Amino acid sequence: MTDAPTADPGPGFYAFVGFFLLALALWFLMRNMNARMRRMSYRQQLAHRGRDEPQAGPGEVGEDEGTTDAPQERGQDPPDERG
Repeated sequence: MTDAPTADPGPGFYAFVGFFLLALALWFLMRNMNARMRRMSYRQQLAHRGRDEPQAGPGEVGEDEGTTDAPQERGQDPPDERG
């Protein structure tokens, strides 16, 4: 019949500590995920850089780039300049 207060900590303190540790772990996980997503986005932008630009057509190629002695397609001989 005596309801004397006890000195041992109740579940309130342990619940607070557990919740705090879970919140701290979640904060570290979110921080790490944010950094990884930022790095992935940066690498993706570098990989796609220049892909949206149109390629040069046959009339837009400069003289240095358009004149080669190599065959144009596989299996074809270069055009004969002698005659």
